[in-house]
Amino acid sequence: HVVFTPEEVEYFFLPRPGVIYSYVVEDSKTITDFFSFYSLPSSILQHPTHKTLHVAYSYYNVSTTGNLKTGMEDLLVLAKDLEFDVFNALDLMENSSFLEQLKFGVGDGNLHYYLFNWRVLPMEPKDIGMVLV
Repeated sequence: HVVFTPEEVEYFFLPRPGVIYSYVVEDSKTITDFFSFYSLPSSILQHPTHKTLHVAYSYYNVSTTGNLKTGMEDLLVLAKDLEFDVFNALDLMENSSFLEQLKFGVGDGNLHYYLFNWRVLPMEPKDIGMVLV
């Protein structure tokens, strides 16, 4: 697993408009859940009106209360309110527990990670807990 330094937590997880969007759920001063996505806009070529497709990508999402689906629903509403056009999520970590229920469509591509100088056994997407940006 990845161990983040305090500086890395600040850089990778704290909200930065136009880059990272995140929120926490608290229960009596204790953070119980964390949800986030990052922005990766795409240019739209040769269209008279639309120039940019605003795409949100699910990032790190953790729920210790068992409310992962509810938190993701809230994250989708937040992305819509921020005028994102598309919300993408990979089928890793515990994402399979909500992707179908929230009407995510299966993509047509395969994502392959090459981790230089790392040796790992073959694993299922649910066993991967790292998101590369």
